[in-house]
Amino acid sequence: MREEKHISKMKGRMAKEEEEEEPLSPMARVFQSPEIDYCAVTIMGFKTKIRPDVVLDALRHNVSKHPRFSAKLSENGAKWIEAQVNVEDHVVVPYINQEEIGEDGQGFVDDYISRLTTIPLDRSRPLWDMHILNVKTSDAEAVGVIRSHHSLGDGMSLISLMLACTHKTSDPDTFSNAIPSLKRRKTAPHGLKNKSWFLRSIFTIGSATRLIWNTIVDMLLLLATLLFLKDTKTPLKGDADVGTNPKRFYHRTINLDDIKLIKNAMNMNFRVGYVSKVSHVYILFLEKQGKKIEEEDGALASYKNHLPRRLRFRSGCTVNLRSDIGFKPLADMMVKNSKCRWGNYFSFIILPFSIGLQNDPLVYLKISKSTMARKKNSYHAALVYLIIKIVLKVLGAKVAARIFNRPVMNTTTCVSNVIGPMEEISFRGHPVAYIAPSSYGHPQALLVHYISYAGKMTISLAVDPTVIPDPHKICDEMEKSLKAMKAALSERGLL
Repeated sequence: MREEKHISKMKGRMAKEEEEEEPLSPMARVFQSPEIDYCAVTIMGFKTKIRPDVVLDALRHNVSKHPRFSAKLSENGAKWIEAQVNVEDHVVVPYINQEEIGEDGQGFVDDYISRLTTIPLDRSRPLWDMHILNVKTSDAEAVGVIRSHHSLGDGMSLISLMLACTHKTSDPDTFSNAIPSLKRRKTAPHGLKNKSWFLRSIFTIGSATRLIWNTIVDMLLLLATLLFLKDTKTPLKGDADVGTNPKRFYHRTINLDDIKLIKNAMNMNFRVGYVSKVSHVYILFLEKQGKKIEEEDGALASYKNHLPRRLRFRSGCTVNLRSDIGFKPLADMMVKNSKCRWGNYFSFIILPFSIGLQNDPLVYLKISKSTMARKKNSYHAALVYLIIKIVLKVLGAKVAARIFNRPVMNTTTCVSNVIGPMEEISFRGHPVAYIAPSSYGHPQALLVHYISYAGKMTISLAVDPTVIPDPHKICDEMEKSLKAMKAALSERGLL
């Protein structure tokens, strides 16, 4: 079959270069250290019941032959060791009593996935598994849950593997690599080329100065966060041991066109739109929680702003370090020195949120646009990756993991996004209704992931229920925030 040839071609290229390439990327070494146990979870809803025999056959022909999914970690975690994969050991089809579940299929799925976060992957074999839940939920006829250790690859890598194993629903004979290949933008002021040599030189010197200054400031703030600077304790901030607690996952699907309207009206990219909406939602959620606490304590709740004063609230935001940020065929991603290579080639930046109630929801868009523009004009993300790489070689994976994990622990949340298929996809005749990627193991009580799929946007939340018992309210606030921003733009004729 075509996908089998695709995987075989990829593995052949990988085998030729195996002796030359580094066994694990620096971030993969960090993720498999004893200090960190991050796992990626991809929840996929299907429009039909899942046939386990079809899934097993597909996995035997492609995923089990992937160089990373058919290898286990060495005892010291420094390299991959090729292993014989018995697909049946990696696919779980639990017995489900439909009468006991009744109409609460979504509740069963949520409880099942939450229990998975307490069960570590077996390190004596390849670090992945798949769970087939033939339970009807609010937006799917069945649910597939794929767990993979984060050392296998980042979100972009895992999406590329998913595309290699699926087909377009509209054309079953065509692979679903319907994601545009993107390159990083190189921005310059309009009309600068037409200016004199002197003005171009002034601009170049000014840009370089700002870049150096922003990088110095960012690295000093990162050092402070690593040593002592912690976010304010809020209803969204977990304690130090939150990483080992069970997690629960929620998702909400919205129309991608609504995001595009706001993006185009405000002349910003998608990530700025996500960040601004998230900051608006956090503020609304914290304000309501503050009001609730005041009312429960018997305090007067007549003030409009119930937010704590001098609130420090920051979020980690993942940054793709590949020079080619678009998707490539899986075989090309596995080639050494590829500009869009498989693995964990990402870093993070720390985004400070301006916590304060605004009458105009568009203010959050403007603040986020300014903040993201400032963060782009810095080498913060690249230097973090370089520092981790140096520490890994000099002091080992354990120390590098602590350095990576400490800033995550001292911030409140994390935001990540990945581009998904533009058209509806199917896995061996099973049309996919939604894709909801997430992860667990992080020392934070709330993670937010975004993925686009077939004209829609899925927002995935991973939460610690002991800290955030009602995460559906965050999703509600996200929809309200989107409507408020659209209404504000419409009133001003910007749509």
